Amino acid sequence: MRVCLIAETPGLGARVIEAAHASGDNVAIFRTADDRVFALRDRCPHKGGPLSQGIVFGESVACPLHGWNIDLASGCAHAPDRGCAQRMAVRVDTGTPGAVSFGLVVLA
Repeated sequence: MRVCLIAETPGLGARVIEAAHASGDNVAIFRTADDRVFALRDRCPHKGGPLSQGIVFGESVACPLHGWNIDLASGCAHAPDRGCAQRMAVRVDTGTPGAVSFGLVVLA
């Protein structure tokens, strides 16, 4: 499923794709400082907070409700917290090697 251009997702931020998850929940597309892209169900495993509203740092996002740090690659909370947000396979199709900033984000 094509979802957006990478340029439409803020660096160190997220874009919400509404009802894109099989459950009807939203999916958050995250973009890191080095243009890596990750996709997680937009619900913190702790209390269901919207991860898309959290702060992205490195390859993690801090939940805006209680500060849980969630690894973007695995969806799992950093210790000592436990739990995982479901992750989705995502890729960036650029058509041109090295042209990541113009790429199309695709949920696989």
